[in-house]
Amino acid sequence: MTRLRAPAAIRRRPACLVGTELLLMWMRSATGARRLGTAGALAVAAGGTVAGALPVREPWGLWATYGPAATTAGAVLAYTGLTLLVLAWWAYGRLLAGGRGPGVRYTLGTLGWWAAPLVLAPPLHSADVYSYIAQGAMVLEGHDVYAHGPSVLGPDSSGADAAASVGGHWTDTPAPYGPVFLLLAKAVVAGTGGTLVPAVLGMRLLAVAALVLVAWAVRGLAAECGAQPSRALWLAVLNPLLLLHVVGGMHNDGLMIGLMLTGVLLALRGRPLTGSAVVALAVMVKSPAVLALLFIGLIAVRRSEGPLARRLVKGLTGPALVAAAVVSAASLLGGTGFGWLRTQGVAGTIHTPLSVTSDLGQAAGLAARALTGAELTAVKGAVQTLGLAAALAVIAFLAFRTLYPWRGRRALDPVYGLGLALLALVALSPMVQPWYLLWGTAAVAAAAPAAPAASAGEGDRMVRVLTVLSVGLVYETAPSGHTPAYGFVLGALACAVAVAASRRGFGGQARTGPDGRAGADGPGGPDGPDGPEGGGGPEPGGRADGGPASPAPAAPRAPGRPRASPSH
Repeated sequence: MTRLRAPAAIRRRPACLVGTELLLMWMRSATGARRLGTAGALAVAAGGTVAGALPVREPWGLWATYGPAATTAGAVLAYTGLTLLVLAWWAYGRLLAGGRGPGVRYTLGTLGWWAAPLVLAPPLHSADVYSYIAQGAMVLEGHDVYAHGPSVLGPDSSGADAAASVGGHWTDTPAPYGPVFLLLAKAVVAGTGGTLVPAVLGMRLLAVAALVLVAWAVRGLAAECGAQPSRALWLAVLNPLLLLHVVGGMHNDGLMIGLMLTGVLLALRGRPLTGSAVVALAVMVKSPAVLALLFIGLIAVRRSEGPLARRLVKGLTGPALVAAAVVSAASLLGGTGFGWLRTQGVAGTIHTPLSVTSDLGQAAGLAARALTGAELTAVKGAVQTLGLAAALAVIAFLAFRTLYPWRGRRALDPVYGLGLALLALVALSPMVQPWYLLWGTAAVAAAAPAAPAASAGEGDRMVRVLTVLSVGLVYETAPSGHTPAYGFVLGALACAVAVAASRRGFGGQARTGPDGRAGADGPGGPDGPDGPEGGGGPEPGGRADGGPASPAPAAPRAPGRPRASPSH
């Protein structure tokens, strides 16, 4: 294995320049990017031990606070590590641009290296996990989790320590999550007795399982849709936004995404009813996954024959009936009932600055109150409702585009259409958190065509947009889980830098080795055919899984009726 060592020309530079030179050198190879990202993840975890979303009460004393100075130092270390992780991710994507770069196995290995340091860290960038544990304790003790918040737990409850750490509005807010997730949280509390550190680590095991499921589903969907698997994995699961908020913050969005994409993958592989049942499980984690049922139905419509009306009824009714049966059975057998259906709007009552419709509604409400005395909440609610109506209109149009060409463009790939629909829902939702971007990003990543960065294709442009947004949104929340004003400043600066770098050539030529491959090492080393520079997917004459070369690349299997390669 060839070791990364600074050339003599760099070692002779002034000491103040050596660090920058070494950083740039590491960013030119997959091995260096992996090491840089691992170092960043270690710094994020280390800083989080004193500056993370630490509990108010923790009987073991492992995640205690150490005063303002230590908290500030930890936050600086965590932000520094986050920046290194973002740079490593960007460099890794640059190697993959144009269809060259690390192979699937190396990319999955890099995912392990980047995620591992976060596994034993305290909650990072969010305190939501304390709500999850408290809600699991409520279910375990027989409380109605859809009528009350964690504040109903008494001091002797198994979830008392977690409830004490639930912040702000969520203390008295009923759970907006479905029975599947609450039963998993209940199992964690039952298995750990609600002791805080084991319970948090139990929830993190669920988050890691969700990460594995997302990676598996994205790789499978990329193969079905004809996308480059390594590139899809890079955008969907190597993404620092996902690592930080699914592994570090343990948000249940990761589990929703994993189950949702698994259901879609099963549908593409000819098992739409089984896929619909799995999507129903995703809906009972978080409700936005219900959109996948629409696109599973559209997959069936595209594959069937006969009059359109008959195909629509058959294709859309089947998934809906299966999902309804699974939801009803789980809600009744799980003992939580159907209360989660009425709590889906509780999150919308909390103002989040990332929600465009909430910001516009707030501004319109303030103006209307000043001019006419109108009630602010009524005006704001009306604007939010209009936003949701606009989202439904966009989703309907994307469903239409999945079936029919439009203005000279072929019909959308159903997986790609699902990704765009989820992104539209997020953009026009009354409540938006940074990690909500991941809902649609994973689907878009799995279906976006593997085209060079210079391509003017819609799919490639969307990948660029999601890349820039991911870079910016990852800075929006502090390691403590709060949303400080400087988080928006850092996010805006990061977006500006990302846009500038993208315009200068996100897919520029990476350093080549003796064999002409991107990277620093030659064949036989870590950057050989099965190493980090062994090809990012189904390149001409090669296979994504590192198997033997074939005489010519096989045409990707279309998820709908036989047609030419999709153009988004």
